[in-house]
Amino acid sequence: MESEPAIFAGTVFSLFGGALLVWTVARVRRHRPVALGVGPVASATLASVAGVLALAAGTWCFTRL
Repeated sequence: MESEPAIFAGTVFSLFGGALLVWTVARVRRHRPVALGVGPVASATLASVAGVLALAAGTWCFTRL
């Protein structure tokens, strides 16, 4: 019963992190801004770090099963 929240949270974090990384790579490859009003390197770096942290949180949730 207690593993269901961990599965849900792990899935949400993993999907969000993966989608954020895919979106960031797509924007950078097309030379489009990742965030408006922010430097392209800073915004791509921050989005990539957030994506990797979300994937790490999802992995951590799945290890708690």
